[in-house]
Formats: sequence, C-alpha cells, structure tokens
Amino acid sequence: MLAASAAPRIDPKKRAVLDHRKQQFAKAQWVEQDYKHRMNFYTVPPTGDVTLEQFEEWGIARLKVLAELEACQFRNKSPAETEEYMRPVMEKHLRLSSNRSRSSELAMERKKDHYSHWTLRLAFSGTADLRQRFARLETQLFKLRMQQDDGVEKKAFIDSLPMSWETVGDEEKSRWLDELKAATSVSKTDEESWFKVDWEKVPELVERRQVLMKRGTAYVHVREQVNMVVSEFSRTLESGLELAARFLPRMDEDNRLSPILHHLSQSFVAPDAGYSEASSISDMASINAGSIDALSENFPLCMRNLHRELRKNSHLKHFGRLQYTLFLKGIGLSLQECIVFWRKSFKLIADGNKLWDLCFTIHALTLCTDKFKSEYLYNIRHSYGDVGGDANRRGKGYTPYSCQKLLTEALPSSGQNHGCPYRTYTPDNLSTLLQSVGVSDQKLLREVRDDVGKQRYHIACNKVFESAHKPELKKVQDQKLWPASELDTILHPNTYFKRSFLLKNLGKVQSGDIGVDGPTQQSTE
Repeated sequence: MLAASAAPRIDPKKRAVLDHRKQQFAKAQWVEQDYKHRMNFYTVPPTGDVTLEQFEEWGIARLKVLAELEACQFRNKSPAETEEYMRPVMEKHLRLSSNRSRSSELAMERKKDHYSHWTLRLAFSGTADLRQRFARLETQLFKLRMQQDDGVEKKAFIDSLPMSWETVGDEEKSRWLDELKAATSVSKTDEESWFKVDWEKVPELVERRQVLMKRGTAYVHVREQVNMVVSEFSRTLESGLELAARFLPRMDEDNRLSPILHHLSQSFVAPDAGYSEASSISDMASINAGSIDALSENFPLCMRNLHRELRKNSHLKHFGRLQYTLFLKGIGLSLQECIVFWRKSFKLIADGNKLWDLCFTIHALTLCTDKFKSEYLYNIRHSYGDVGGDANRRGKGYTPYSCQKLLTEALPSSGQNHGCPYRTYTPDNLSTLLQSVGVSDQKLLREVRDDVGKQRYHIACNKVFESAHKPELKKVQDQKLWPASELDTILHPNTYFKRSFLLKNLGKVQSGDIGVDGPTQQSTE
C-alpha cells in the first residue's frame, strides 16, 4: 500500500519485528484500482502505491473537510447553508469531479479520496468515541456528495451497489396502490417507482411511518432511495471501524505509520494547520516593538492573555515567552524589533526594588543588559533561527504554534499562562477573561461555556471571533469581497490575527491569502 519516496537502508533496530505466533496480514496485491464512479462505499482497502508524504497530506486534507462539516453542525447551519459553505471547502481540499467533467485529474482525485478515507479510518478506530465521531462525519460527507451528484451518475452508482432491495412490479404496485398512497401521501403513485426491502434495513423510515409494511417487508418510495443508501453506508462503515479497531495493534509494528496515525488522531481535537508566511502583515503595515500594544486588539484570546499578563507582571515564564515570541514572529515582527520588545517589556526585580528604575545608572544598566542577555536573548534568537545548529538555521527557527499544538500539549502549571485559555481556564475564569476583553453578550458567553464543556474549544474561539467582527463579516459576505475558502474555521492564532486585522481595516489594506495550509513541523521545545 505504501511506497516511500526513497529506498534507504533500513536500520535493523528499526525494522518491524513480526511475531510468528500471530496470524499476519494476507499478502498484498500491488495493483492500482479502477474508480468507475465518483462515489465510493470504501469497502475495499486501497492496494496501490503512495508515498508517506501523500499518506499524511491526504489524511490532513480530508480532516480539514470533516472539521468544517462538523463546524457547520455545531453552528446549526441549515442543509442549504451547509451545502453552500462546504462547496468551496471541498473544492479546495478534496475535489471530486464527475465523469462528465473529463478532468485529467479524475483518477488522482478519486485515489486521494479513497486513500484519505482509509488513512483516517485507521487513525480514528482506536476508541469508541473517535469511531462514532468519524462515522457520523463521514456519513454526512457521503450524503452531501450524493445530493450534489449528477442524476445519471448517481443512478449508475446506486445500481452498482449490492443492495438487498427489489423493484416493485406494476402488478404488485396496482394491488397495493391505495395503501401506498395512504402510507406516503405521494401523488400520482402509479407513475412512481417503489422498492421492497426488509424492514430492519430502514428502521428510521419505519419509525417515521414513511413506508408501507407487509409481512416484515417495507415498501419504500424512490425518493427515499438516497436515504437508504446513506443508511447502508453508515452501517457498513461502523462495522468496518470495529474490524479496523481489532487490527489496529498490529499497525504499531510499522514505525513509519504509527507517528502519522497518532498525529492525525490528536488532530481530531482541532485539525492541524501549518504556518504560512502569508499570515504576516509586514507587507501591509509597519510592525515594530511600539506597535504591539495597538495590534493586540486583534490578537486571539490565547495571545491577548499572554500580552496582558506580560504588561501586568512585566514577565512571562519560558513556555509563555516561547509561544508569544513565535506568534510575534509570525505576524511579521523582525528579530531586532522582537529583542527590543522583550527588553522593554521586562522590569527586572532585585531585593524588592525595581531594578529597571535604576537603569539610568551605568552600573544598573549593565546588570539589566547582562541578565537579559544571559537568560532571554539566546532563546529569542534561537526561535528566529539566528543561532543554533545548521538545521535550525536552514529552517529559520521554529514555526508559530497552531491551535492543535496548543490544545494537545501539557496543561500549564501554577504561574504559567501558555496554552489555549478555552482549555486551560475554568468556565467561570474564562467568562471573566472574555468579559475583560470586551465580550458582553450573555448568550455568547453561555454558548462558549457549552462548547468548552463539550471540548469544542476551537468552535468557541471562532464564535467569539464572529461576534467581534459581525458587521465586517456581513459586508465581506454580502459584497463577496473574499472567497468563501478564506472564511473557513480558524485553526491557527496567526490566521485569527491576520483575518481580524484585515476585517478591521477593510478598504485600507489589500487582502490576500489569509489562510494557512499543509502539515508543518512544530517546535518540540
């Protein structure tokens, strides 16, 4: 199934060790599959070759689509609103063209769709909660695609399925005509198609009394055919996830896949989003140490909280400094200006007296400078890639932390302020913090409390953003100033900042790509 980009010699210590006492997987057949239809039930695992990079990148792309679909559900969007919102999202991350399009990328699109589904199936089969959540979102995605599918291709796909239903013949339909009309309130029943299926296959329709029951057989109208297919897809997927869960421990024997699958399962808290230099506003506004206070009005709560604590206490502990430094780097603050910012922000305390106030003397100034250099300067330069090993220099230091990074790292201890406040603060303290930064809508505060209680931290953050920028977002949407793909769910603090900055300065700056894409290596410090 997998083929690495290169074929280096494998370290014997890192080879997968197979237990001879266990039954191993059947021998793989290395063949590329033929995708005749746009839709897929995903009953057959992929058997072709993909690189490890494709394996991960395709999984991340699908995860972003599922995350946006879940966000639509949490925001109580109607089916029509969901379809309108999801169309550009799917076009961007998981395009799936019809046969009629004659696209040259048709085979690759369907291959990506097939592999990405199985990648996430493996990643999310570990726990009952993940399996249930994945099955629900995949079923919603399948139904959405079915509704968007071309009528001819939809029929061809449905006809290809081994569904246990039987078309009702004209003679039988005439016999039950009055009862069919009474059961479903369908006009012109004699001109419509009907199917017979065991009632256990359509319990939802039976519960809603939308079928005619005869001796354990349900007579279903053709308009319910899509719902029947969706229900069968859901049942097939749920049983497939249970099977994958039993085989998942064997995946640990392959040390190439385990880290990827673990990363993807962690990303289900909030999908990962790598940092892009497009998130900087340095080409739109002058950013220096003196402008950070004003710009902090556009910061997400995690960074605004760090800035407020810094101004209040004139100090942040290590992980808070690292998180905030990388964020400032991401918005476009240069290394030299960042050093100036931190030097001015610290007021070193010695013997109960504010040493900074004594820095007008040459001796005190020397003490301040030496302490700053010895304890803080190197870490700032290292974050920017100005010092450190060759790899750190080539990579230009660390990248700013994503929401996924902040939501999965260890919780801060006493006196620390890093991380995501929606996760680390108690509900009461979070409400107090939100009110202190201008959130006064009691309904919004209740919704945030509810989302946080259900661990939907990024949804709560996005709701606060939408409330703070309601008139600007309405103008952008009504006048179609930005494409819908640039208004998707925020998954990165730097995306939050730039989007907020652009909205608050509509017409004053040239809007560009305000998103962040792709998997990016994060700091492990």
